[in-house]
Amino acid sequence: MWGRYGAAGLFLLAQDGTHPVVLMQHRAAWTNFGDTWGIPGGARDLHESVEEAAVRETVEECAIDPQHIEVVGSEVTSGPFEAAAGLPGGWTYTTVIARTKHEKTLSTTANEESYELRWVPVAELENLPLIAPFRQALPRIREMIEPLI
Repeated sequence: MWGRYGAAGLFLLAQDGTHPVVLMQHRAAWTNFGDTWGIPGGARDLHESVEEAAVRETVEECAIDPQHIEVVGSEVTSGPFEAAAGLPGGWTYTTVIARTKHEKTLSTTANEESYELRWVPVAELENLPLIAPFRQALPRIREMIEPLI
């Protein structure tokens, strides 16, 4: 868990031909759950909604233009957890579902928190060494995105 006010990530969908793809981040070894794959995201600030936090973190980590995405929903996919290690009780991680406005993949530039950014076919996500909480939440996320793909 990171972030005093919880955390959020952006599950950003696009189309690559006829296949739905999602923007995935290969996390640098020094980061929390390093050297695994997950969606871009991070800690929420006190004044932010989960949607604002997920978009902000994705812009910081991937250099995407937020004008080219549309948030379509969100759901808590981890937590709430009891107070621990200086964090207040009720800590959650929220997955924010979004899609690119023109259905095409967006160009990205990784910051120091990533080894790589990649548009991955949704059907192939399980082939990556996923961050454990994301792997656990993936069945529910698949249900959430089914109407979109």
